[in-house]
Amino acid sequence: MEKQNRIVAGLSLVSLICLIVAYFAPIWWVSLTAPNYPEDAFPDGIRIHFHFDGVYNGCKAAGKGTRMANEVIQKDLSHEDERWNPILDPQKKNFDMKAEGLDCVHEMNTINHYVGMFPIASGAPVEKPLAKFFFGFFGVMLLAFAVPRKKPRLLVLGAGFAGVAAWMLVDQFVMGRLDAHVAYYMTETATFFNEPDKIKAWGDTVSSVSKLVIFGLIAVMAVVIAGVAKLRSFQLLMALVPALLPVFFVITYSAWLWFFGHNMHPWGAFTVKPFMPTVFGEGKVAQFSTYSYPYWGYGLLLVIFVCMMLALLIRRKQLRENPEQE
Repeated sequence: MEKQNRIVAGLSLVSLICLIVAYFAPIWWVSLTAPNYPEDAFPDGIRIHFHFDGVYNGCKAAGKGTRMANEVIQKDLSHEDERWNPILDPQKKNFDMKAEGLDCVHEMNTINHYVGMFPIASGAPVEKPLAKFFFGFFGVMLLAFAVPRKKPRLLVLGAGFAGVAAWMLVDQFVMGRLDAHVAYYMTETATFFNEPDKIKAWGDTVSSVSKLVIFGLIAVMAVVIAGVAKLRSFQLLMALVPALLPVFFVITYSAWLWFFGHNMHPWGAFTVKPFMPTVFGEGKVAQFSTYSYPYWGYGLLLVIFVCMMLALLIRRKQLRENPEQE
């Protein structure tokens, strides 16, 4: 029994470390390539990295490739009314770009704009800013699962959840991060979409749903504490829920890709029928080749899955062999 408890604690600790690193790690990457983006200047194409808290530039920030790319794409910014259309005119190589480095999130937005897609920042407007609190929630469950006894486990849950709840409420409401995020979301959405009334309604929806999720998460914390206090087998959920993080990510990622591909707008200079963007593997849109694959952060999620499923099986065996054990 003692050896099994040490193994469970060790697996939970490994999972907790992976969980913390995974929050800051790139989980998935997407890249677009086309003839007008030469490989020597864009070795990875127009590449972006998906993290739990946002989408980041995946293009190299320095070196020969960046300098060559800037030479290819630099343009006189005084001619903004002559923006390059990368779909209608794929051979023309000059378009707006900051000379100090490649910003492939901006470039992906520019390309998507021409087929009527929303800006990338408008995706997952509730999930991204609240992801850190969910990771805190998962981290507390991992710590509590590592504790073999009921009373200490409940103390860890109570103290940990109270800390996460206080952090969330102070961050989102006292410090005004929720209002700031909604304002940023509306600004980014308005970059290509000039309908103030609709944007205001979307901002109000993001604010309302975020509040619902915040207080819903606090309610779930109370349910977990009550469940662990009343039911011995309920503790297994503290291992299962964090273990399913790789599944949660793929479901959310796929759903938002579907949203972007099925909500095209008439601002696009090039009409594309609604489509499902590639979730995993290679695809084709107009003259662009698309690539979408997990990155090293997703590997950390898989490590969590393996570790916590092993820990869950060990704890489940303990519960069966020791029905009186608290």
